[in-house]
Amino acid sequence: MAILRYKEIVKMGEKELDNKSTELKKELMKVRSQVATGTPPENPGRIREIRRTMARINTLRTIREVQNK
Repeated sequence: MAILRYKEIVKMGEKELDNKSTELKKELMKVRSQVATGTPPENPGRIREIRRTMARINTLRTIREVQNK
């Protein structure tokens, strides 16, 4: 799964953001379990990329929530 940039995330609807967030959580859990079992992950920087993308999504949700009040 490609990393999403802020411009791409802004164009998404709420359901798409929910789906992407769920996908990223599953992928993060998978990569973390690889690290926990001692297997070297395919891409060690992927954990950081996933976490940053999740943060971008959460930030956008917060911004939208504040604007809708």
